[in-house]
Amino acid sequence: MRLISCTEEAHSAAILAILNEAIVTSTALYDYKPRTAENMVTWFATKRANGFPVIGAEDDSGKLLGFASYGTFRAFPAYKYTVEHSVYVDSAHRGAGLGRTLMEAIIEEAVKRDVHVMVGAIDAANAGSIALHERLGFEHSGTVRQAGFKFGRWLDVAFYQRILATPLNPVDG
Repeated sequence: MRLISCTEEAHSAAILAILNEAIVTSTALYDYKPRTAENMVTWFATKRANGFPVIGAEDDSGKLLGFASYGTFRAFPAYKYTVEHSVYVDSAHRGAGLGRTLMEAIIEEAVKRDVHVMVGAIDAANAGSIALHERLGFEHSGTVRQAGFKFGRWLDVAFYQRILATPLNPVDG
């Protein structure tokens, strides 16, 4: 297994497959319908335009096993040092520590890019993701009860945050 920087050309289809599996089988994403290849064009364009990383884990044959990324937390200037991250692992490779490896890599990248706060919005029933975040130093910062509705039930979304030591010299504006 090796960590790589994902590209649209090489990884869009694999990322789409991982996301769509999560959409149709879980509450990891609060989407109802699978995404399309056109959605991925926009997704990658947004990542490129904002300098947001997309870190992937590939096996020795080049198959994408999972990925982590982050994006805008809220679209107001004063939130410029805060990001919302996500990590997804192919269903056949969960439980082997890949999520932790990807999370550690995206945290390291966030530090390099002067991010101050990383936020994860996690379905409150997702005990595995919550435990992973807590092991990596994230703290529960609040729960919005009944924020989503999927699979015939109300879903609570729990927010977990980790404050990083960066940037050394934050500026207004």
